[in-house]
Order: sequence, then structure tokens, then C-alpha cells
Amino acid sequence: MGARLTAALLAGRAAAALSRRLGRGGGTVIAGHIVPRLDPRALRQIAARLPLGCVLISGTNGKTTTARMLAHILAGAGLTSLHNRAGANLLSGLVASVVEQTTLAGTPRADIGVFEVDEATLPAALEALSARAIVLTNIFRDQLDRYGEVAYVAALWRQAVQRLPQEVELVLNADDPQVAALGLERQATTFFGIADRAHGQASLPHAADVRLCPSCGAELAYEWAYYGHLGHYRCPACAFARPSPHLAAIACSPQGDKGSAVRVRTPTADLRLQLPLPGLYNVYNALAASACALRLGVEPAVVVRQLESFHAAFGRLERILVEERQLFLALVKNPVGCTEVLKTVLADGEPKNVAIMINDLFADGTDVSWLWDADFELLAGRVRFVIASGLRAGDMAVRLKYALVAPERIVVEPDPRLALEAALQRTEPGETIYLLPTYTAMLEVRELLQRQGYVSGFWED
Repeated sequence: MGARLTAALLAGRAAAALSRRLGRGGGTVIAGHIVPRLDPRALRQIAARLPLGCVLISGTNGKTTTARMLAHILAGAGLTSLHNRAGANLLSGLVASVVEQTTLAGTPRADIGVFEVDEATLPAALEALSARAIVLTNIFRDQLDRYGEVAYVAALWRQAVQRLPQEVELVLNADDPQVAALGLERQATTFFGIADRAHGQASLPHAADVRLCPSCGAELAYEWAYYGHLGHYRCPACAFARPSPHLAAIACSPQGDKGSAVRVRTPTADLRLQLPLPGLYNVYNALAASACALRLGVEPAVVVRQLESFHAAFGRLERILVEERQLFLALVKNPVGCTEVLKTVLADGEPKNVAIMINDLFADGTDVSWLWDADFELLAGRVRFVIASGLRAGDMAVRLKYALVAPERIVVEPDPRLALEAALQRTEPGETIYLLPTYTAMLEVRELLQRQGYVSGFWED
């Protein structure tokens, strides 16, 4: 069996190296397709040899950033993580990341596994990996062609959690009813949430994806909503209600697109940190990573220090200097996430230079109807220009028209390279271009920037 695993790892590693040498984008995952064909048990065998086991992180929004935050915190505690940093989160991506960080004898070069996992892949990942802890951030409507409505993902997760041993730790978002419901009958559960009502509103926004009680089906009553359906809720027809979070952000002070000052209440002490990532959604990500790290025994001071030195994952509020202009790259993929990015970008009230790149390939979600549920109306009267680009540039331009963005400020350029050039030409040195791409459009832009030497490749980050 050892020889079979070694042969599979050798073949996978060689294929990945060749793919990268040839400049093929599949270099990050090709080993994940080859290794299981040669040894179907490779992932299970290698993960079982991790001294501290595995942590799986999933959710519609925030899983990439949360996983990177957790790995960064663990590094500050002296622990090496086996982590799918490039964001390939299907089983093939998990296998590929393991291949890169394992000796040919099958011994992982890490203390603990930190795996970001696609929402629909979570049940299969739990079967392939013996998880020590599972972090679930949220469930929003996303990629309707793959997932359908949020109830489908919630049902997948519920069935998967019911099969878990009771000792597996769940780290759950108390502010998401569908997520919180998964842990109410399990002892090994840590909840996180936000308690600062200086943000949000007293009623659900129109784009809320969850309005019904996951226990009895009655309509939930919300005392407060932060964004989407995340907030403080209870069911008037049964006993279901938001659980009291073990970690709660009791004060959040946004500082534009530079970050937020946050005070977090924990069971032992209050933590004060200067989070370098903006947006309330990143406060949730920091809470999720902190809650898991503390459960793993990391000291609170280490958690604070590492979060304050954290840098965004590629494409997630990433800043890149290009021709004396700052490129602010923020991934968009669903109505709630896109709306929160727009709020973050526009927070200071100054007019912005914006480019939106929408693709509809499989990794993006082929259904782009979500554009009509995102609040692009926020851009009206607040932009110098908006460039609509990508495979669905026309759809985006129409959406901007109906959002009442002035027609003379809308530029349609489907080609990402030409769109980026147009944005640079229209932006003065020292100014910022806010680039909002879907996943494959983000990869295209980053490849363009890599060729020009502005960024490194994913496997070099």
C-alpha cells in the first residue's frame, strides 16, 4: 500500500510541475485528478497522519478568508498548516494541496489540516477526512445552477452533521438561523456572532434568503438584521431562537476600506484588535477564525497579534499597485456578498472609479439573475465611471442602467484586458480603481497582472 501511495504522489507531483511549466492554469488541481485514480485512499491516509487532525471551513461567503485567517493564527502559535491556500475547494483541490505538502512516503509536512471546502462538497469531504472541528460561516443564495435555494445546502449540511461523532467540534455562526440550528442539540458547539447594533437595521432587507424557522417553518421574527438574513431572531411559534454566542463582536468601528477596530467578548476576556480588512462580513470571518483557534488552544494574545498582521487572500479585498494607481480587487458572486462589497467601497461617500467583470462559467455560476438582487442602486450618483466587462458585460450594463447610473458614466468593454486598460486611462495617478470580478474573471485579471509582473502566481503567494 505504501508503494502505491508513493507512486500516486510522484505522478501527481510530476503532472502539476509539468502543467505549471507549460503555463497551464490547471497546475493547482491537476494532481487532485490524477492521485485518486492511482490511489483512491490517498487523501484519507495522509490526513490521518496529521498530528492535530483536520479543520474544515465551509460557507457561501467568507470561507477562503476565514481559512487563511485560521492558518495565519496557527502559524503564530508555532503550528504548520496543511492548507489549500489557492482556494481550490472541491475534493480534487483538497487532494492537490495535500500532494504539494506531503513527502513521497505519505507523511504530511504539517501539524494540522486547514481545509476550505465547497458547500456542496462538505459531506464528501467529511467522509474522506476525519475532522477535528468544522467551521460554518453562513448560507446565502449562490450559484443557483449548482445549489438551488439555501434550503438545499442546509439539508446537505444537516444530514452530514447528524452522522458526525459527538466529539467533533462545531464552530457556527449564531446570527444565521440555518447554520445555528445545526448545533443546538450538540454539546461540542461554539457559537460566534455580532452584538453591536450600531450597524444594520431593525427589519430584514429585501435580499434576505432565510425568513422561515428551520425548526417548525413559521416566519421568524427579527429584532435586528446586520445584512442578508444574519441577525438576532426568534421563532414566535416554537422555542427556536438565536443562541447566545460564545464569541461576540460587541463593538465594531469601521474605518472605510482600510479596516475596522473591533472589540470581541470571549468567555475569558475581551479582545481588542485592529482588523486590517474592511466590512462587517470580515468581522464575521475574524470571529469564526478566532473561535476555532481558541478552541484549539491558541492563546488570545496570539489570536489578536495574528489577525492584526493578516493580509487578504488573492481577489478578496486585495490591493495591487499598477502604474501608480491602486487596484482594489474584491470578488463578487451573489447578491448579499456583492451588496456588502458595494457598501464597503462606497462607505466614505467619495465618488469612485469602478470596473465590474461578470462571467457565467461553471465556477462563477451560470445563472446571473443574481445581478438584479444586488443593490447596484448604491452606485447611482457616486461613481466617476463604471466599466462593465466580462462574458456578461451587456447584462451588467443593462443592470447599471436600471440602477439609475448615469449612461455617460457607463462603459461597456467585454474584454478584461481592454477594460483594465480603459480603467487605468480614466484614473489619475494616486487614485484607486475598485475592480469587482466574479471568480473566473478574477483569475483572468490576476493572470494579466502576473504577466506584467504586478503579482505572483497562486502557488507562489
